[in-house]
Amino acid sequence: MRKEKTIDFHIKWAWHSISRMYNTHAAQYGMTMAVGYVLLNIDLEKGTPATKIAPLLGMEPRSLVRMLKNLEEKGLIRREVSGSDKRFVRIILTEEGKVRREQAREGVITFNQMIREKIPLEKLVVFLDVIKEINHIVEEENQKLKAGEMPDEL
Repeated sequence: MRKEKTIDFHIKWAWHSISRMYNTHAAQYGMTMAVGYVLLNIDLEKGTPATKIAPLLGMEPRSLVRMLKNLEEKGLIRREVSGSDKRFVRIILTEEGKVRREQAREGVITFNQMIREKIPLEKLVVFLDVIKEINHIVEEENQKLKAGEMPDEL
């Protein structure tokens, strides 16, 4: 089968295009798309438990460790260890982190406005329904694989 006829090719191709665009936007502020994405997933007021960030981003926890260390070194976040349980660490945005978060947020808003202006709402609704269904199917297959079951034919 030719790659252009596979569903995953088009999903990956679209995501790479979006990722390049976000990285171009983020580079203006000395960031990457991945950094912006992490900052956007940290609660502005209360911070976010370190253990909750990776699942919010669809990342493995160990992949996030280095990024959090870099964000801390750049002064964008700080870690707050719980007084009652030293294992519990909350990630808090610094003032500079809040500024960078807002810059990343503006990039996301601009992209979404552009898409909404150029693609009719009816098509976007169908697209979102289909992509949610694809994600659900993939999650079900992943659960089967983790449980040692044979996956359905894709």
